[in-house]
Amino acid sequence: MFRSLRTRNYRLYISGQIVSNTGTWMQRVAQDWLVLELAHGSGTALGITTGLQFLPMLLFGLWSGVIADRYPKRRVLMMTQVAMGLLALVLGVLVVTGNAQVWHVYLLAFGLGLATVMDNPTRQSFVVEMVGRKDLPNAIALNSATFNGARLLGPAVAGVLIAVLGTGPVFLLNAASFGAVLLSLYLMRVSELHATEPVKRAKGQLREGLRYVRGRRDLMLVLVLVLFVATFGMNFQLTTALMAREVFHSGASSFGLASSMLALGALSGALLAARRATRPRMRMLVGAAVLFGALEVATGLMPFYWSFLVLLVPTGIAMMTFTTAANSTLQLSVAPEMRGRVMGLYMFVFLGTNPFGAPMIGWMAERFGPRMSIVLGGLIALLAALVVGALAAPRGTLARVLRRNG
Repeated sequence: MFRSLRTRNYRLYISGQIVSNTGTWMQRVAQDWLVLELAHGSGTALGITTGLQFLPMLLFGLWSGVIADRYPKRRVLMMTQVAMGLLALVLGVLVVTGNAQVWHVYLLAFGLGLATVMDNPTRQSFVVEMVGRKDLPNAIALNSATFNGARLLGPAVAGVLIAVLGTGPVFLLNAASFGAVLLSLYLMRVSELHATEPVKRAKGQLREGLRYVRGRRDLMLVLVLVLFVATFGMNFQLTTALMAREVFHSGASSFGLASSMLALGALSGALLAARRATRPRMRMLVGAAVLFGALEVATGLMPFYWSFLVLLVPTGIAMMTFTTAANSTLQLSVAPEMRGRVMGLYMFVFLGTNPFGAPMIGWMAERFGPRMSIVLGGLIALLAALVVGALAAPRGTLARVLRRNG
């Protein structure tokens, strides 16, 4: 389960990520709660904030993959961590001094998105340079475990800190946490990296990457499935806040607990993925998406707060099984010189569609209630998985099944 930790550079990296990801999840909870306070409980305002944070991924996500292929990934990551830390510091100072307004949060969320758009594909494609192809699926799963371990701890800590100190100190703590990642990157032994030769600057490199993916039906099916599941099904940052506040009439600590229960499931799913020694197949990917959609629908229908919390755990397991399988499938299926651009496209469909999905989910929550926004998101994810599963099946499979059952 932990075989990637034999690599010194990866041990350093994962240690920094534990600290930084905890701070990041603390900020996510604090940012959502701050918007709800400043905008008087507006789901639309919360959706706009989330949308602005992911808008740069929509605008520049494809180009970020070109950057990941063109420049040394370790250097790019150090620059993005500095930028993220400064943005968190500014927001913390604004809140602590009592000057924060909704438009400040909008602007800084957009700035955070700009830094993230450069960070994500570079970070994703940097993993293989630390551990090599053999341990890549395990390292991806451990990354997810670390991320969701922080997701389990961060919201719970944030809920307590918000209740006691307010949101401002949470942003300041997150700003300090980026120092751990910078230190881990600085201490790495460059000679032990499996570095891919940077692609030389040339015209048409983005189009080249798009043509490469368009010519691969297997990659296209994975990306289409990720597009629908992520855009409509994975809006828990928004929907759990609205469920806690508007449906169960609870405070920040209840919102943090709900986020932690989802993270507990996601952490379990990531650790289960780390135990698998075989490469994930399309059947697993589609099955995980079907299960995730069905569980999300059931979660939205839970009548009590405790039953809502309980069902978030298996939902998180299915969600993480799907995302780790999709990530591993793409990275192991592409040429090394195309990995950055393919992962840029992956992050584009995984996160870049949030400017459409998050405001839409926020609007549905205001119009039809938070429950219905979760149910509809799950139904769309479920339908997309069934369609992609039918398209991915070997030719004639559906006809044989219909004849056998007819």
